[in-house]
This record gives sequence, structure tokens and C-alpha cells, in this order.
Amino acid sequence: MTRAAVALGSNLGDRAATLAAAVADVAAQEGVEVVASSGVYESAPVGGPADQPAYLNAVVVVETDLTAAGLLMVLQQIETAHGRRRVERWGPRTLDLDLLAFGALRSDAPQLTVPHPRARERAFVLVPWAQVDPTFEVPGLARVADLLAALPAAELAGVRAV
Repeated sequence: MTRAAVALGSNLGDRAATLAAAVADVAAQEGVEVVASSGVYESAPVGGPADQPAYLNAVVVVETDLTAAGLLMVLQQIETAHGRRRVERWGPRTLDLDLLAFGALRSDAPQLTVPHPRARERAFVLVPWAQVDPTFEVPGLARVADLLAALPAAELAGVRAV
């Protein structure tokens, strides 16, 4: 079994219900066990149109016997089932599931980049991740708690628990 972390985000529709349903969908997958689920946090969108709604964000930690590519495929299927359409980079979306890390795997492949290349810069990822797995060693970087501690206070101020 491999420990992996998945970020969840939504800024369209009933955001809280979508995140809750997505966590249940991840947990229902064969070969995937959700071992921890963070609280929900709200943050302003990063990139994309300035007028889009705020995001709700969370992180789940899973143990899986799937490959990283297999888990990514499952996550993309769940996004699609929740109406995700890839129209605009960093645009509004019903559901966004990002594979943050997959054990000690490091991959820069276009289809699968882990650890997530921008996770270490994003309070809306690190705050919920640190809540559920602060000692996770992000391959090639540091522990999640240390990455969070390195963020500027201004970044942290933009994330609030809901």
C-alpha cells in the first residue's frame, strides 16, 4: 500500500456538498482507503478570471494499492462525474482533484507530475494537508508542516476554516 495525498477544490454549485460527495467517491474506489480527511477551508481563486467565486478546499490522505497513474485516472473520473469540464486553465470548476504526492514517487511526466509542482506555495493546500498529515515527507522538499511554516503570513491570511 502507498500513502498518497489528494487536494480537493470546488468553486461552482454547492461547493460543500460536492467536496463531501467527492470524499465519499474516493473512499468507495476499490483499492483506495481514505485514512484522513481535513476540515474545509475557503480561499480566493489563484489565477484565472478575477471575478470567479471563492473556493472551498480540503485534503484527503489515502492508502492505495493502485499505481500513481491508476489513482490519477480514478480522480479524473470522479471529477468528470461531478461535471468537471476543462475549459480554461485555473478557471472556475465544480470539482478539482489534484494528486499532491504519491509515497516517495517523483515524476515530471506530462501526464503525471508528483509531487504537485505548486503545492508547496499554496496555503489552501498546505493548511488542510498539515491538519491531516503534517509529518508527510514531500519527496525532494520537506515535511508538510515545514513547508507550511515557510509560507509568508500574508498567504496564510487568505485561508479560513469554514
